Amino acid sequence: MKYIILSLLSAVLLSISWPTYGIPFFIFIALVPLLILEHDISKFSNIRKKSLTIFGLSYLAFIIWNIVTTGWLYGAKNPDGSNSLFAVVVPVVLNSLFYAFIFQCYHWYKNAQGTYFGLVFFVAIWMVFEKIHLSWELTWPWLNLGNVFAAYPKIIQWYDTLGATGGSFWILLVNVYAFYTLRIWEAGRKRKSLVLNGSILAAGILLPMLISSVKYQNFDLKSTGSVNVLMLQPELNPYTEKYSKDSLTILNDLLTLAEENSTGKIDYYIGPETSIPGSGSISETGFEDSELLNKVKDFLSSHPESVFATGISSHRFYPDANQKSNTAYQTSQGIFVDSYNSAVQILPNQKVEVYHKGKLVPGVEIFPYINVLKPLLGNAMLDLGGTTASLGVDAERIAFSNPFNEGKLAPIICYESIYGEFVTDYVKKGANFLSIMTNDSWWGETQGHKQLMAYSRMRAIETRLEIARAANSGISAHINARGDVVADTFYGDKTTLFAKINLYEHQTFYTRAGDLLSRICIFVFGFLVFYNLIKKFQNKKPQEPMKKIVIKR
Repeated sequence: MKYIILSLLSAVLLSISWPTYGIPFFIFIALVPLLILEHDISKFSNIRKKSLTIFGLSYLAFIIWNIVTTGWLYGAKNPDGSNSLFAVVVPVVLNSLFYAFIFQCYHWYKNAQGTYFGLVFFVAIWMVFEKIHLSWELTWPWLNLGNVFAAYPKIIQWYDTLGATGGSFWILLVNVYAFYTLRIWEAGRKRKSLVLNGSILAAGILLPMLISSVKYQNFDLKSTGSVNVLMLQPELNPYTEKYSKDSLTILNDLLTLAEENSTGKIDYYIGPETSIPGSGSISETGFEDSELLNKVKDFLSSHPESVFATGISSHRFYPDANQKSNTAYQTSQGIFVDSYNSAVQILPNQKVEVYHKGKLVPGVEIFPYINVLKPLLGNAMLDLGGTTASLGVDAERIAFSNPFNEGKLAPIICYESIYGEFVTDYVKKGANFLSIMTNDSWWGETQGHKQLMAYSRMRAIETRLEIARAANSGISAHINARGDVVADTFYGDKTTLFAKINLYEHQTFYTRAGDLLSRICIFVFGFLVFYNLIKKFQNKKPQEPMKKIVIKR
């Protein structure tokens, strides 16, 4: 019973730490009950199947954490309007399994090499897993530990140096040292060591916050100019309107929204993810002949020196099958085609620039490891946006520049805004402000859209660039380079948001170095695994054959 209570305690501490409803400071001790549980079972209990027990108890903690923090996924609906159990069960069950396996690996390593090496291994393997979760096709970094402070930018200003992965490293170190402090106290009951270790622990928590506070108060980055941005929030229900309304009606409503709220000079009109055409998509080979895109150009002709950037659904046909991409699929007519979730920049009398979303939502926009999983799962893709096929992607990020001002827009599309190092690639391409085009309406009035909005604030700190965030139903927002929300909209409103966006021409250390701590931890993890194998090899000494004993009479 004691072990179940410890497991539940970790589950509660992890869950109540999460944005945007929780208090993040509980995260500093959230893993300690699990570490205590593992140590006590390994060293002192009479349980026969210790490894299986530890796995089960850790899985209990992690699945509760996943349900509480991401249970809003249940808001995603099937085409018939019913809630999708698949949308929540698979991510929650699978993600909890990953975390439990990571904890199990720590248990095995600690038993093999001792507590101190084990704790180092725990930090390293967790960091390695978070890095993998940012990179592979089953990517779901929503619960990476560094995200927990997203709604508290004043204490994470140093993310401009180490990023959100640095936040994960900080949290893991504090949890490990808190467990170490507790174990030292239990072993010796010496007040002096408790005071010393407690002081080090407090310093480890407070010092980064103090540094952050100083950086926040003394922020003096000089802008090289500014642009006037109008973010458009059309508020189209994705289940009853967005993919059923006539395309021209959808676009006319969007342009009317822009026209009625244009006061003074607007440099950028920014629409949300896939704001046009509604049902279907626009052929990229016919951009210049597209009635919809030319209608936007007509709108811009009465708004001189303005640019229109928005999300669209697009596609590209391959008449020659030998020229198709790896993501192209075959239509019923036998023609190969790529579908894209795209961002475009439209200027009068110029070719439409396009960028294809590079980080796709598993199970919605990409069928992960299709050759392996499709035979097992069948056609298990969720239809959240007009396609059940894996979308095409761009291999590199781009920045949209224009001839009218110094603005260079990073066209970040929805899910991409969770990825810190990924977003820095836009900056390396010259972007001097970030635009997030998103549609967070799939889950309704839940924590989902609030958490994604909060995560955007970390991207502002990491890159020290301002953000114009246009969301279909909200929350649209202007976020400054310190991660503060300067202005935002209410979820569910049909509205616009004006912002004067400051431009910055620079690259932070994090922009240049990316997830440096993660790469160091990959090296440490590799060393620890190799060290363990060497030790096992050395311990396997061949036994000498028994000598025949001759007894003389």
